[in-house]
Amino acid sequence: MSGDGKLDGVTSPTGPGEEIAPGHAPAAYRERLSVPIRWWAQGTMLIATLWLAVIVAVPATGAWIITAVAVGLMAALFLSYGAATIAVADGELRAGRARLPVRYISSVEPLDAEATRLAFGRDADVRAYLLLRPYRKRSVRVRLDDPRDPTPYWLLSTRRPTELAAAITAAARAERG
Repeated sequence: MSGDGKLDGVTSPTGPGEEIAPGHAPAAYRERLSVPIRWWAQGTMLIATLWLAVIVAVPATGAWIITAVAVGLMAALFLSYGAATIAVADGELRAGRARLPVRYISSVEPLDAEATRLAFGRDADVRAYLLLRPYRKRSVRVRLDDPRDPTPYWLLSTRRPTELAAAITAAARAERG
């Protein structure tokens, strides 16, 4: 939301080449929390160092096998960790495997790096749902209004907190009519 209470722009509904399934509204927002390139570069340097150390102690074939296994493990770890997505579509907020109907959202607040640090640290509630990544410094806090759910809020890492907050707010308003 902007300072005057009006919603900011929302990301485009679909990416290039994406099709909308029949009977489904396009996603108002979608973001994948993929790991940054620097992690891949640092992992590659670590594996290269491992290879140099192993090539001295193990025959060349063994060193290449160990290196290939290390590369496979690193790729699997990074791709798995970075596969989490956040989406607003079909009257739901989806964060990782969790789903939340937007009708249960009472407020949405985009947080800068310092506010995120405090929300995850000093001001945290142990009952909150967290989808955080250490390489994403900003987040969105989504407060819930469901008397049957003990979760007070969701805290979600994002590259674009203002756009995510606007998409959630717009979906909640549309759901309420």
